[in-house]
Amino acid sequence: MKAYRAEYWDQRYQNKQAGWDAQEVTTPIKEYIDQLEDKSLEILIPGCGNAHEAEYLLTKGFRNITILDYAPTVVEKLQEKYKDRKEIKITCQDFFQHTNQYDLVLEQTFFCALLPSQREDYAQHMHKIILPNGRLVGVLFNKHFGSNNPPFGGSLDEYKKLFQPYFQIQTMEKCYNSIPPRQDSEIFINLQNKS
Repeated sequence: MKAYRAEYWDQRYQNKQAGWDAQEVTTPIKEYIDQLEDKSLEILIPGCGNAHEAEYLLTKGFRNITILDYAPTVVEKLQEKYKDRKEIKITCQDFFQHTNQYDLVLEQTFFCALLPSQREDYAQHMHKIILPNGRLVGVLFNKHFGSNNPPFGGSLDEYKKLFQPYFQIQTMEKCYNSIPPRQDSEIFINLQNKS
């Protein structure tokens, strides 16, 4: 099975088939952002979609936000929306080609959109683009969907094996504050990059 190309996701946005979009920042990420004090952190949101997390970061005073997607339709929409906001850099690029480095990467439905065969590459690439002692924080699905199309889920054991070579696991546990449609089906991760 081939990786999902930009055209696939672009068509989904054009046809308004973004069922994964919660329409706002989800509670686990919101509550994590709420306790961050350093507003100068370099933050990346990969596979950002409509970038609700970026909108929330702006309201909290963060100044160095990069949002990345490779679906031109959604990137153009975000470029228009944030054209006067110098705190946000918008990048239309494949995540695996992105080489800037960050203090924090927020993971929200990007990992589950990748083919399971890309997960080792994801973990390695996150290790490269997150600064030493920086963090990968967000949610992963704690269930298998039994489908050949995204989203793709997984389990706690799978995720531990995947990330332990590259990250210190600060938190990797069942999410207690998921939004109602995702209740009991998410794992919250807070992973610190190994130097």
